[in-house]
Amino acid sequence: MELTALCRAGRTPALPLDVRLPDGDLRIVSWLRVLPGRRYVGRAVWQGRQVLAKLLVGGKAGRQYRREHDGARLLAERGLATPALLAAEFRRGEGGWLLFDYLAEAASLGDRWAALAGDVPLSEGQARVLGAALEAIGGMHARGLWQQDLHLDNLLCQNDRLFWVDGGSIRAGAEGRPLAGGQAAANLGVFFAQLPAAFDPFIGQLLDHYRRGNPTTCPEPEPLQRAVVSARRWRLDDFLGKLGRDCTLFSVRRGPFALRVVRRDESAGLEPLLADPDRFIAAGTILKAGGSATVARVDLDGRALVVKRYNIKGVGHWLRRCWRPTRAWHSWREGNRLAFLGIPTARPLAMLELRTAWLRRRAYLVLECLDGANVLERFGPHVDGAPPEDELAGIEGLFAALRRERISHGDMKGTNLIRHGSRWALIDLDAVRQHGTERTFARAFAADRARFLDNWPVGSALRRLLDERLPRVSRAF
Repeated sequence: MELTALCRAGRTPALPLDVRLPDGDLRIVSWLRVLPGRRYVGRAVWQGRQVLAKLLVGGKAGRQYRREHDGARLLAERGLATPALLAAEFRRGEGGWLLFDYLAEAASLGDRWAALAGDVPLSEGQARVLGAALEAIGGMHARGLWQQDLHLDNLLCQNDRLFWVDGGSIRAGAEGRPLAGGQAAANLGVFFAQLPAAFDPFIGQLLDHYRRGNPTTCPEPEPLQRAVVSARRWRLDDFLGKLGRDCTLFSVRRGPFALRVVRRDESAGLEPLLADPDRFIAAGTILKAGGSATVARVDLDGRALVVKRYNIKGVGHWLRRCWRPTRAWHSWREGNRLAFLGIPTARPLAMLELRTAWLRRRAYLVLECLDGANVLERFGPHVDGAPPEDELAGIEGLFAALRRERISHGDMKGTNLIRHGSRWALIDLDAVRQHGTERTFARAFAADRARFLDNWPVGSALRRLLDERLPRVSRAF
């Protein structure tokens, strides 16, 4: 295949794939990242050795090539560990390629972090991963470089040595000078914003690792915190904007008869379920059979999932609902919002709206199935006393997270809080809302808090204890 043919190769070109280059054919054996018609990154074999290949095509290939090439050069020139650039060339009208030494058996810090995501912040393992990353970031800043798209997947670990990758987002200040405090704060804000806000109290402690790499400059706490808040807000808005757009994360099919959104890594496996969800619901275990919604636990090739069907009760109900986003869409968006913010919930996997000439009809939401007892079952034996401290602290932490993010649930009955593993998770997100003002949030949070306490008898020891422990919001009207 000629390089230019990749423009028309789509998202998953068949493998193995031979690409003709001047210094010998490049055989792609696996894809690592694909932006269709623009950028193809994969593990390959070239001149008898394994390489990481970045192939750039399309109208923006020239600009992207220059950034990748300049970034790789800057990393190497300023003494930062990075895979060696073995070959690179750009040809107008064709595209560009960069071939890097392939780091065998290397793992990204992002992968290591994902394995620790369920730990209580800041666990020993998490501290090791973040500490290593921050020391490396400090070293980069000390050399006058920063990475615009700074995240844990851009650091690969091979034999306990860290390597920087993704030169396309490397930017440089004056050579021989560390970044100024404001620049360092802005860049660290991008990094810390990718962690759940529960890690914010540990930022000062984690900066000790940054100082090891950059002993001359360290951001002040206030500008750093402002940078974190700003970056986190931007990241959330950017993520929510992708929920209904065909992209790397999500596969979207939109037309006059249906809207289907599914996590791309789940798309193939969920295809039978999305093709006929009613059949799976009928064969599954009904968890709720209401007029407006039916919830079932279903089996898909041995995997337990939950499917929620939002019903249309009649013509009048349809006329009121057909113009508006469905409750399935709302729950899809809010479930992804909670997960993004680090608030435990059943992971949303797919959303399907059936339509007639674009007018919405029945809709479905597919979720991971959370095994565990609800809070009524867990706390029931302790109405006259106190539940285990870790479970009580978990409820307190969950409400504190909702308070921090100004999120209300809307239906805090006990069956909507599930003890999954070592964490409490929220389910039934039809009425979840993130509030733009403290005033509207204060009302909604007070209602959530009161509804949660109503799960237990007035005057009971458990209710009094929870009332003491749960955070409050002062009503500012």
